[in-house]
Amino acid sequence: MFNKSISLPFYVKFALVLIGLMALGFLIILGKELLDPLLFGFLFAILLLPLSNFFEQKCRMPRSMAAFAAILLMVLFVTGIMYLVGTQITNLAHDWPLLKEQISKSAVDVQLWIQRTFHINAEKQMVYVNDTADKIVASGTSVLGTTFGAVSSLLLFYIFIILFTFLILLYRRLLFRFILFVFDEEATPVVHTIVENVQRILRQYIVGLLLEMVIVAILTCVAFWIIGVKYAILLGIITALFNIIPYVGIFSALLLSTLITFATGAITKAIIVAIVVVAIHAIDANVVLPMVVGSKVRLNALITFIGIVLGEMLWGLSGMFLSIPVIAIFKIIFDHVGPLRPWGYLLGGDYEYERKAKEEMKTE
Repeated sequence: MFNKSISLPFYVKFALVLIGLMALGFLIILGKELLDPLLFGFLFAILLLPLSNFFEQKCRMPRSMAAFAAILLMVLFVTGIMYLVGTQITNLAHDWPLLKEQISKSAVDVQLWIQRTFHINAEKQMVYVNDTADKIVASGTSVLGTTFGAVSSLLLFYIFIILFTFLILLYRRLLFRFILFVFDEEATPVVHTIVENVQRILRQYIVGLLLEMVIVAILTCVAFWIIGVKYAILLGIITALFNIIPYVGIFSALLLSTLITFATGAITKAIIVAIVVVAIHAIDANVVLPMVVGSKVRLNALITFIGIVLGEMLWGLSGMFLSIPVIAIFKIIFDHVGPLRPWGYLLGGDYEYERKAKEEMKTE
């Protein structure tokens, strides 16, 4: 009598799922300060795990020393990229007077266009600009305080990421055994499969993204150098970095590259730069990305775009970066749990079924 299962109507189950999702979203927003660096640390730990194992097994280092050496190499790599970008930004700062002159000329042209189009004379425009400048200057102290606080929070965020990466590498066996203890012994093979697939696919995905970023940076720098764009290296690196964010990053890179080129050259060159960025993005999306990243994490465009928007709503820019790896983890779990396989199909679409059909046709 008491073992009889209760069958709930669909709308009741759907309401419970919605309530659970809302509660989960609230907890994710509430725990951002902890979960955000923890997830980045988890991704970096997966990426650095083979290197840490190499130091531990081949070089006979203690686990703590091996994890520290792997993280140190990663920090040196990131520092080298930041140094390269910093030197380019320094060169840009030296040409600031020329940029101001170009911007002033452009502002005069914009004023004349506004005066001809909207019949607003230049005096009224300058009054509005001066009022806005006075407000900015009046709030200068608070802006500086906010900027200092943001920089301090960013440095603390990076320190937390490094600490979480080190601790996850150090206690990886403990964490894995904990996951095994949570489930029954019958589920042990499934848990092993899920953990191995998460490590393998995410590592291949991250390495693929890094290779894609290098290829896009080289293509963009060479194209800008051929065109004769000033700060070609800086704009190429910026385009490659922003290109990591699907769908949204390319528009930011396009806007920034066009503005800097317009400020340092003619409008025709800015238009050419915009065309080049769009062309390189098309080559990346249709050739480089499928070839380098491959079908390791195949998420359909609708789910990807929704995940990016939700990630930005929940955690801002970091949420946009983490959205695809998190969805990929959920897809791996859904694909290996029977009742959740329809959700895994929804996240991936027909890619895997088409691939399996092609493999079966080849074997026949």
